[in-house]
Amino acid sequence: MIFLIAAVVLVGILCLFDLVLTFAVLRRLREHTAELERLAGSARFDSYNPGALIGRTLPPVGADGGEWPRLVAFFDVSCGACHEHAPRFADAARTGTAMAVISGDGEKAGDLIGMIGGTARVATAEQADRLVKAVGIEAFPTFLRVDPDGTIVGADTELDALAGTARAR
Repeated sequence: MIFLIAAVVLVGILCLFDLVLTFAVLRRLREHTAELERLAGSARFDSYNPGALIGRTLPPVGADGGEWPRLVAFFDVSCGACHEHAPRFADAARTGTAMAVISGDGEKAGDLIGMIGGTARVATAEQADRLVKAVGIEAFPTFLRVDPDGTIVGADTELDALAGTARAR
């Protein structure tokens, strides 16, 4: 009889332990479900299409209202791809008038300016931020082909693709 009582008590303890574990798992599942519902309702980012910039007219380039360069590049100091594209932009800038707009400041801005060298005009700090907002740049790097009036005739996030469209015209 003592073995029967011990067995019933042991089974009861195991059932209580199982019940506690079940409640813990259910609580954890509720937390995960709530997190998934929160994430499902979050905003999704559309892919960036720089081609939407074509046809826009750029704001005056400076106080003198001079002519826009034919090639304009928008870089950001925190963008790894910008540092990769800067030397190729410098090479492309040697063939005509160009301008580099560098958002952000600090040592990395100096690195980008150093890579571009004297091949292009450079806008930094407040002027760069103003141009990024005015043009509507949403991703870096972005490269623009511009006509003398400041109208964007080509835009891409890859310099090589932009050069290909310029040759086709």
